[in-house]
Amino acid sequence: MNNALDKRITLGLYVLLALCIGRLWLMPLGSSFWVDEMGTAFVVHYGGNHPSFAVAPQVPASIYYILPKLSERLFGFSEIAYRVPSVLLMGVTLFLVGRLAARLIHPQAAWFAVFACLALRDINYEAANARPYALGACVSAAALLFLVRWLDTGSWLHAAAYIVLGALLWRVHLIFWPFYVLFALYAVLRLWRRDTRVTWIAALAVFAVLGAALIPVLLSSLALMRNAKNHVVVPLPTLREFIRLIKLGQLASCGAIAWLVSRAFRWTPDVPNPSWSSLALLAGYWLCDPLCIFAFSWITGDSVFVPRYLAFALPGMALAATVIAARFVASAVWRPLALVFGVGVLLVMGHWTEVWPLHHNSDWRRAAQTVNRLEAMGQIPVICPSPFIEARSPVWRPDYPLPGFLYSHLAVYRLNAPVYLFPFKESPEAYAYADELSKTTLEREGRFLVYGGQGNVRFWRKWFQKQPEFAGWQEQRLGPFADVDVVLFRR
Repeated sequence: MNNALDKRITLGLYVLLALCIGRLWLMPLGSSFWVDEMGTAFVVHYGGNHPSFAVAPQVPASIYYILPKLSERLFGFSEIAYRVPSVLLMGVTLFLVGRLAARLIHPQAAWFAVFACLALRDINYEAANARPYALGACVSAAALLFLVRWLDTGSWLHAAAYIVLGALLWRVHLIFWPFYVLFALYAVLRLWRRDTRVTWIAALAVFAVLGAALIPVLLSSLALMRNAKNHVVVPLPTLREFIRLIKLGQLASCGAIAWLVSRAFRWTPDVPNPSWSSLALLAGYWLCDPLCIFAFSWITGDSVFVPRYLAFALPGMALAATVIAARFVASAVWRPLALVFGVGVLLVMGHWTEVWPLHHNSDWRRAAQTVNRLEAMGQIPVICPSPFIEARSPVWRPDYPLPGFLYSHLAVYRLNAPVYLFPFKESPEAYAYADELSKTTLEREGRFLVYGGQGNVRFWRKWFQKQPEFAGWQEQRLGPFADVDVVLFRR
């Protein structure tokens, strides 16, 4: 490939990367927060020691909140300001994934791996998410890169960087513990195969220092596990769900497409096979987290098999796709192939049916604005179920003090209305409260709103429909606000 063509391809790759980031990451930044992001805002505004976190102490237990707090100080409070740190961190993650691809797969494979990341919807989602997962993906990728470099060179500077990053990772989110299994297995494999300059004694010393740094986090995690059942939001995972979340179908499709393209253009693959240790690392990066969380969920009976908890495995999936493609790709076509791949990613992933795509399928901001416009024409009672599963008796009560974590959305998108707090799920206490409220305040006022997540609103809408006090009343569903509902009852 001549220099002029190579420069044009390089320019095209950078332009395409900018277009993908602009469309997939930046354009959704201004959309409404979703529930967990409003929890982020609550932590930043009220601090992790707020008494309402007694029911969910794991929520503020992250170093991540330093970043949105700093961003708010610099740019003011807005959805964009809160999400900018995740964009920057995921951008760094793309660079780190490219470095890992160049080291473990092929020196020219970096761009392909970058666009493989952008082809994963969950990576693009976390890049615009005001939650700790982009930070976790960045720190885990950096720790892995410095672990590889340390084992390659024996440099104590790389070892120190690995220790610092490894000590930070579990402090980003308590669910990131499976990555330490990958660290240990990869190091043991390299040492056992004598594929490193590092000695067993040096490796034990480094891992001992890292282990000592993690003891406080381990103790906190063990203490929190005693109440894990109170925070479970998903059922135990099935094998089918496991296969879906590890993107096995997408990886198989990637291999099939690469094979067809190589046959069509008659490429002669000349990419050397990665070493066994590199293949093991790539497979572990892809599978270690899902396997550990799947096993943990079944062993304990407390399912934590939630897609967002697999965030740091996502770059591993992109690298797995890259190593599969490497079986069919000639060295000279890596960059042109990445350019074509990137165009496909932009076309397929760009949500072109929407001018400004939503970050999450929630529009709490517009729902709150609609309620406030109605309130401007006269005070209307608002029934407000909590969007958090922890909101149940005895923690929930009708006079639950506000502001409080269980109603973070009311602290972020405020309602100018008399609000009546309901729990996340029905209970005898909730029924008694709703019955009393129906026979007094709601019937007297002649109208009221039910405001919250679709499932919560649907349940209480049906409950109020069945009450004799509201026989003959009219109902009007306002919106749509994606997965947020507002229903107006009136005599």
